[in-house]
Amino acid sequence: MVTLMTLFTFFFVAFCAMAAFVLTIFALKMTFKIVLLPLKLLFLPIIAVVVIIKLAVLFAVVAVIAAILIPIAILLAIVVGPFLLIWALT
Repeated sequence: MVTLMTLFTFFFVAFCAMAAFVLTIFALKMTFKIVLLPLKLLFLPIIAVVVIIKLAVLFAVVAVIAAILIPIAILLAIVVGPFLLIWALT
């Protein structure tokens, strides 16, 4: 009987130690989040500006690609169109 009580005591101590460890890790994580929050808020406008600039550059690149490809497609349709029409009729 003493052996069984010792076993349950060991399990209880192990459970308490594990709970204390988890609670400590959780407290450290929350502390780091609270300490680093001002830094995150400080860098938020910089990150927003970087994202806006990235989107503007991406939009400009897409506009340039479209400005190059649309005249090529029109020229190709003008030059190749008659050949396709003749090929379709024969």
